[in-house]
Amino acid sequence: MEVITTHVNADFDAMASMIAAKKLYPDAILVFPGSQERTLREFFVKSTTYLYDFRRLREVDLAQVDKLILVDTRQVSRIGKFDEVIKRPGVEIHIYDHHPAAEDDIRGDLVVIEPMGATVTILSRLIRENGLEVTPEEATIMSLGLYEDTGSFTFNSTTPEDFEAAAYLRRAGADLNVVADMMTQELTAEQVGLLNDLIRSARTYNVHGVEVCVASVSADKYVGEFAVLVHKLKDIENLDVVFALGRMEDRIYLVARSRIPEVNAGAIAAYFGGGGHSTAASATIRDLTLIQAEDRLLEVLKSYVRPFPTAADLMNSPVISTEADADIADSANTMVKYNINAMPVMHDGALVGLINRQVVEKAVFHGLEDQKVREFMNSDFGTVSPQATLLEIQTYLVENQQRILPVTDKGEVRGVITRRDLLNYLVSDHSNIPTALYEDLDEGHWPKRKNIVAVMHEQLPSEIIRILKNSGKLAERLNCQAYAVGGFVRDLLLRRPNLDIDIVVEGDGIEFAKLFAEEYGVRARYHKKFNTAVLIFPDGLRVDVASARFEYYQYPAALPIVEFGSLKMDLYRRDFTINTLAISLGPDEFGHLIDFFGGQRDIKEKVVRVLHSLSFVEDPTRILRAIRFEQRFGFRIGKQTASLIRNAVQMGLIEKLWGHRFFHEIQLILMEDDPLPAIRRMAEFGVLPILSSKMHFDQKTEEFFTLLREVISWYELSFLDEPLDRWWVYLLGLLSGLSPQRLEEVWDRLELTGSQQVRILWTYEHVDTVLHNFLQLPDLKPSDIYRALQPFKPEELLFMMARTQKEEVRKAVSHYLHRYRHVKTELRGKDLKALGIAPGPVYREILDELLDARLDGKIKDRQDELNLLKDNFADLLDKPELLELESCLGP
Repeated sequence: MEVITTHVNADFDAMASMIAAKKLYPDAILVFPGSQERTLREFFVKSTTYLYDFRRLREVDLAQVDKLILVDTRQVSRIGKFDEVIKRPGVEIHIYDHHPAAEDDIRGDLVVIEPMGATVTILSRLIRENGLEVTPEEATIMSLGLYEDTGSFTFNSTTPEDFEAAAYLRRAGADLNVVADMMTQELTAEQVGLLNDLIRSARTYNVHGVEVCVASVSADKYVGEFAVLVHKLKDIENLDVVFALGRMEDRIYLVARSRIPEVNAGAIAAYFGGGGHSTAASATIRDLTLIQAEDRLLEVLKSYVRPFPTAADLMNSPVISTEADADIADSANTMVKYNINAMPVMHDGALVGLINRQVVEKAVFHGLEDQKVREFMNSDFGTVSPQATLLEIQTYLVENQQRILPVTDKGEVRGVITRRDLLNYLVSDHSNIPTALYEDLDEGHWPKRKNIVAVMHEQLPSEIIRILKNSGKLAERLNCQAYAVGGFVRDLLLRRPNLDIDIVVEGDGIEFAKLFAEEYGVRARYHKKFNTAVLIFPDGLRVDVASARFEYYQYPAALPIVEFGSLKMDLYRRDFTINTLAISLGPDEFGHLIDFFGGQRDIKEKVVRVLHSLSFVEDPTRILRAIRFEQRFGFRIGKQTASLIRNAVQMGLIEKLWGHRFFHEIQLILMEDDPLPAIRRMAEFGVLPILSSKMHFDQKTEEFFTLLREVISWYELSFLDEPLDRWWVYLLGLLSGLSPQRLEEVWDRLELTGSQQVRILWTYEHVDTVLHNFLQLPDLKPSDIYRALQPFKPEELLFMMARTQKEEVRKAVSHYLHRYRHVKTELRGKDLKALGIAPGPVYREILDELLDARLDGKIKDRQDELNLLKDNFADLLDKPELLELESCLGP
């Protein structure tokens, strides 16, 4: 199969080039790789282009394509799913393009690249040279592409060959009325409004002496012809360089125009995954907010408008390194000897990781100086080539917070660049610092900030907003700062409900809580050892208050020792980057999100990462929390974090945990809506055998947990009135395959209470007995079911339902929960006494018989009970005549 395709978001030149290429490849089919520009789609509706047999992508079996003809692009990032085709060996690739070279250009078997104003110019010449003819309709479509890409022959990229192509197409019958209608459409009301927003938002930046205009707009729905609007902005304001960002629906559109050689619009658009010429280019951005896209654009402009030094200019050489099999103590000595804070880790001449002084010193502090460097090195790192730009260097050292950046060439480490090297360069030339960095500076730190007030009002009740604002106002009166932090902020960005609010005060947390409680009439509890407090509101809402603090650990797996510090130090003690976000509550900065450690980036990338390499050494419970967060949010544990988890498990650090801390984390996992993925992950990391040497995860375990979840969902959807401890049902399932001897291992490991141990053993013994007895009785009466199941709690009954393979047993449990367990007799002990029956064990016998009769449908009301009593227990009645006098028995 031969296929002609182009780039995603196809424009008129792309479509025209496809139709022109069809003349050269008559057996090929035409397939767009993705969406087209809105104007092009409208043209399709109005025209007869269906005659050219354009196919939908889903109609094409990509595995059958053996020749791919690319027009108006050669970038692998712009051809959508066709990137799968070019990776397959044996596929012949032909390319026709007029764009300048890019980093991800595809290599073709036939390549025709010429710097024309439009790709259709190249193809129209080849059509002429091959003696082929085009119809007037084809000529009209090809002219549309030619006029669009040359700006009606006004762009500087227009060549004499473009005019020759226009003359040829006009002679072939191109209808210029159609071209004029499409090229000079009147602006709609929406487009006029968007153009006005562009003009109002336009700001001029002096980038190394070059005036660059940047405008950004936002629209709730797509507004067509954005590129036309940007072109009009350029003409109205007489701009040499303009970059416009438009957020429409779920993506951001970048359109760039440049009249001067100092700014290559195509190269900058290519950075964002787009393309074009040096004078006109565009890109579609999907992974950034409008604010992030504008900040990133300013950074890119700083790098592309004027040449920056390369990595080779900034790097230090020769390189001081350590071996992966070296002891931590040796690495510490090397760092002290050469006064360095980080260095590469080598193994057999190859770079395998990075290690920094902070990690080494903490390892020594914990008595791990004899451990090997490979156990604590960072194996998730980036490198750059000697030709890397300053922007690439900044990405690793600043955005990704990498301590040291190796410069490699052909696998060999040629040098390293430190943060100090980068900072020295930036300080020596302030014009090179992106504007966004100046805006972010805050007392020597560079946290990323943005205002999320709109998100807060969208996600939080007005009462919560009021509490947060009052907290900020009170902190300001106390001359300190207050912040909302932790999981509350994380879930706010994830749009997940969470009113578990933590407030950190850069001051005295207890004093803050006392004054808040007095001023707003709420209760407060204090924990002076940790300088924390809890505010308890009348509706039951609890808000935790703490002083900004940092923690250190006296030995691995110990409880933390707390000292006071700044907000940044307080956030640094937390477990994962996604939990290090803070929201300023002060009146002047209310709603400003503060991100010191890349938490926003990791939320966007859906990654769970620890903040430092000894995180699991200091607190092994973080292993279970990492697994829980990964599965709850649908994230993935980062490569380096996963490696640290495995190292911590192999070192036996979880086994040093106090049992109740380990049990608490297990309990939290089992409280998740579906703990099965987390249990599976615990098995992958080797955590399950720590509970018991015989505990493992297999297909049978997976199927059993699936059944447990099904019966729990059934119970909750049945609106049964008794509350359910889901985690206990799952715990019964997790431990059900262990022998009594192995269960004792679990008791010791988790420090379960005596009552918990008894309940588990009783459940296993009696569930098996009931299931066995049920199978022996072919016709179970309701009273049989009631007597068998009445001793069990709902959790144990659900475990029983999952444990059995017999549908009859499941129905019996269901009937008990829905019907039988609430059945009561109308007669009570006082009624029996009134009838003259002497109190004693016989009361239970009588009432049980009455209840069984009710359950089995033999009696229905009070009179039936009296009749049964007269028939079966007449010998016990001192006053049988009273049976006829129901009034004497009381209400």
